[in-house]
Amino acid sequence: MKFRSVVKLGIVGAASAFLLAACGNSSKESTSKYINWQENSQLPTLDASKATDTVSFGALNNSNEGLLINAADNKVKPGVAESYTVSKDGKTYTFNLRHSKWSDGKAVTAKDFVYGWQRTVNPKTASQYSYLFSDVKNADAIGKGQAPVSSLGIKADGDYKVVVTLDKPQNYFKYLVTMAPFLPQSEAAVKKFGSAYGTTSKDMVYNGPFKIEGWTGTNNSWTLVKNKDYYNASKIKVAGIKFNAQNDSNTSVNQYETGSLDEAVLSGAQQVGKYKGTSEYHALKQASTFYIELNEKKDPMFKNANIRKAISLAIDRKEYTGNTLGDGSIPAVGYVSPGMSERNGKDFTADAGTTTGVSYNLSEAKKLWAKGLKEVGKKSVSLSILSDDTDNGKKTTEFLQTALEKLPGLNISTQNIPFKLRLAHSQSGQFDMVVSAWGADFPDPISFLELFTTDGSYNNGKWSNAKYDELIKNADGKDANDAAKRWDDMVKAEQVLMSDQGIIPLYHSVQSRVIKSRVSGVQFFPTGSPYDFRDAKITNK
Repeated sequence: MKFRSVVKLGIVGAASAFLLAACGNSSKESTSKYINWQENSQLPTLDASKATDTVSFGALNNSNEGLLINAADNKVKPGVAESYTVSKDGKTYTFNLRHSKWSDGKAVTAKDFVYGWQRTVNPKTASQYSYLFSDVKNADAIGKGQAPVSSLGIKADGDYKVVVTLDKPQNYFKYLVTMAPFLPQSEAAVKKFGSAYGTTSKDMVYNGPFKIEGWTGTNNSWTLVKNKDYYNASKIKVAGIKFNAQNDSNTSVNQYETGSLDEAVLSGAQQVGKYKGTSEYHALKQASTFYIELNEKKDPMFKNANIRKAISLAIDRKEYTGNTLGDGSIPAVGYVSPGMSERNGKDFTADAGTTTGVSYNLSEAKKLWAKGLKEVGKKSVSLSILSDDTDNGKKTTEFLQTALEKLPGLNISTQNIPFKLRLAHSQSGQFDMVVSAWGADFPDPISFLELFTTDGSYNNGKWSNAKYDELIKNADGKDANDAAKRWDDMVKAEQVLMSDQGIIPLYHSVQSRVIKSRVSGVQFFPTGSPYDFRDAKITNK
C-alpha cells in the first residue's frame, strides 16, 4: 500500500522518506559493528500474510524484498523487479525479475510471487491485509469463496516475469507491491515449516538484505544479520542491527546514554526537552492517528450516538498531547492524518475540515451523556479502557480514566497489556473501549478510511453506517478514475465518520528519537514500513 504515484492527489511532505544523517553526540557511544536499536514492542510475526503491525513490517521489509521497494520523496525503486511496464489501459503490470536467491540458496522466481499473493488472499489464511488485493482480478471473489485461488490475477511468464491483471486501473498500485503482504513466499518453505512458518526466525527463509536471527517467537530481542545471498550484498555496509524490545522509556534512554543502544524512542516532555535542539534529536512525523474504538457488539449501549459523542467531547486533546504525552504529537483534527494528501493545493484535512468528532466541551458532553443514558435505560455504567503496556499506553489510560469519570455515573477501569496481546484482544473483540492506532500504508486518505466499512477487517468496534459504506465503495469503484469525484467521496466519508462519531480520534503522532552520531543512512518513512537499513552506515571513531 505505500507510496504510490497518486500524483493526481498531490501527495506531499509527510509521504517523503526522512534520510538520517546524525552528527554530534554527548553521550557514550558503542564500538560495536552492529547498530543497537530499540523497539517499543515484541515482534509479533514474520509471516508476511499475517503481519498487521509496524514492528513486523519493519522486520519483514528489511529481511525480505518485493517487486519494488520504497525510496525517498514519495518514490519507489527497483526491488526483485529490475523493471516494469504498465499497459495503456492501466490494468496490466508486467514485472521483469532479476536473478536473486533465498537464504537457503534456492532461486527466487515468479512462482514465489504467485504463491505468496495467492496464499495471502486465500480465505483459509485469514489475512487481515488481503483487502489490499481488492483490485487484483478475482481477489474479492476469492475472498468470498466464490472463485478458486488459482484464478487470482497474477501469473508467472517463465521464471523471471510476473504479469498482474487488475479489474480496473489503480494509480497507487506500484506502492502496494512494496508492502509485506505482496512479498514473495517460498512454497517449499511454507510446507516445510508448516504451522511454525514465520513464528520464529529459524522457521523462515529470506530474500532481502538481512536475515533475522535469535527470535524465538516470545523473546524481546532479535538481530538483522547481513544476508550474503542477497543480490546486492556488496552494497550493505553494516554487519547487522540488534533489536531490543523495551517498553520502559527510562530504561531505554539510560541504555542509550551508557552506550548500549544507538537509538532510543523518547517519551514525555522531560526526555524530549533534554535532547531537543541537539544533533542527536529527530522528530519524525508519521502519517498515523491514535483513536478509541467502542465495542458496539459487546456493549450495545455504544450503538447510541449520544453516548459516543459524549465520550469524545469529554476528552481535552490539547491538554492530553501537551501535558500528558509531551512528545510533539498534535491533537487530532479528524481521523485522516494531516500533511499526507492534498488536492489543488489544499490538504485533505482542510477539505474535510470540521471540529465535529474532535472537540472538547465537558458541559455539552454531560448533556449528551445524560440524554444517552436515558435512551439506553441506564443510570450508571462501568467500562474498561484497554491499551498497550508502554509508557504512553499507561499515561493514556490514566488520562482517559480521569477525563471520562467526569461524566456522571461513569466508572472507568484501565487495562494495559503487551502490544501483541492487545492486538489479539482488539481483533477478537475482548474490550469495551480500546486505544488503537493506524499508520497509513500509502499516502492516500483511503488507506485510513477503508478500515471502517461495515465489513472492514480492522473495524474492531463494529460501527456501521450505510452512507459511509456507499462513499467508500464509490471511491474504490465507479469514481476510482475520476480524481475530483473520488476526492469528494473521501471527504464526505471522513465527515460522516466524524459526525456519527464512529471512532474517537485522539492525536496524530510525532515520534521523537535520539540516534548516535556513529549511525547514518537509515531511512524513515511516515507511511508503510517504518525504516530501511539498506543504506545504513557505522562510523566508529
